[in-house]
Amino acid sequence: MTETPGRRRAPGMNAQDRREMIVAAALPLLVEHGSAVTTQQIARAAGIGEATVFRAFADKDELWDACVSAALRNDLVLAELDAVPLDQPLAARLTEAAATLHAYLDRMGTVLGVLRAGGRRGERRGPADGSATGGRAAAVERTHQAVIRLLEPDRAALRLPVEQLAVVFLGILMGRRGGHGDAETPVETLVDVFLHGVVDPASAAT
Repeated sequence: MTETPGRRRAPGMNAQDRREMIVAAALPLLVEHGSAVTTQQIARAAGIGEATVFRAFADKDELWDACVSAALRNDLVLAELDAVPLDQPLAARLTEAAATLHAYLDRMGTVLGVLRAGGRRGERRGPADGSATGGRAAAVERTHQAVIRLLEPDRAALRLPVEQLAVVFLGILMGRRGGHGDAETPVETLVDVFLHGVVDPASAAT
């Protein structure tokens, strides 16, 4: 007699780990199906019973709040920025950083977009991980410091303080999407304009 495979169980998993596992399963489904995705689909993707979802979260709204909180977290992107080698040329460092930050912003925008399309207008109870606005401000400051680190080796060659340039660089990235047809400017172009300006040196010389 063939034994029917059971759902995956996670002995010893605490409540927070279980919530994070469910959110990790929910995020790609949320992006693919929007807020119409069912808790049954999420449970199947997580390898658990649907009842476990509702033991971890009071309702779908609380689960969506946790998904938004996870999308806004920038721990992973900061780790990637911190891993960019400083012995690369400045343009290579900034291009790698821009690509990393763009992927993060895209993921965050997609999650927020599909929830808004489903009628939600933000978190109902605030971030599920308990972080407050101060936590987001701290995350922004950590991102700023990560970009400063990438600029620091070339401080002496730059026209403005690296602290100011980091703000300009992040501002350019935030505005990358927009304009006619919502076309996106390649990160390589943004880095080139950031480093060399918009005026062609050959034209300026004539």
